Amino acid sequence: MKIGPRLTTASVLAVLVLVPFSMIAVLVVGGWSPLHDLDEQVTNSLHSWALAHPHWTTANVWLTNLFDPNPLRVAALGLVIWLLRRRAKRLALWVATTMVVGGLLGVILKLLVGRHRPDLLDPVARAAGFSFPSGHALNAALTAGVFVLVLLPVARGPKRWVLWCSAIAVAVSTGLSRIVIGVHWTSDVVAGWLLGVAVVAATAAAFPRLRPEPVVEEGLEPELADRADPADSAAPR
Repeated sequence: MKIGPRLTTASVLAVLVLVPFSMIAVLVVGGWSPLHDLDEQVTNSLHSWALAHPHWTTANVWLTNLFDPNPLRVAALGLVIWLLRRRAKRLALWVATTMVVGGLLGVILKLLVGRHRPDLLDPVARAAGFSFPSGHALNAALTAGVFVLVLLPVARGPKRWVLWCSAIAVAVSTGLSRIVIGVHWTSDVVAGWLLGVAVVAATAAAFPRLRPEPVVEEGLEPELADRADPADSAAPR
């Protein structure tokens, strides 16, 4: 696929994902009772399940700590360092920009919306700060997205399925663990996923415009890597 269709696809995806995110945000801010009732029903049901299955609850606590935003940011930093060592400076900049922009948006939206977390009588876990959107779900989606777009061009055959399945599993399991342990409403997690996908799509659409030179072995444009002259790739930048 050429760069034009890729830009169009990424831009359209960003807009399409932002629409349901914006709708959820408006409903949360407006205190729409059907959404609140649904959130409460899911939270109460999962909380009862968590109390009845302490071993599974412990596994979810372990999972939510493993994929905390900070370890995910460290993983993304490792990806940036790996890209810099391969002289893929533009893609390293894209990964860093995506993680920073997404993280800042999450913090700003939490402060603007000011939604409180579930208040359970017998909580199995606690978390500080506001609830909407879920920072864990957001950062999991961001990290999964940057790893997929960076590594997909070099993955072949079954490795592509492994990459996609791993990324989806990390994002989904991280978000679900936050609901199971009762520190986020379901709409918080869904909004975090949607915002993460939207940020990745938006920055991917803007990325080719950052600098004029082509991307070589940097993801997003694998065709350029196949056509690149080895002498050109070895030349100093």
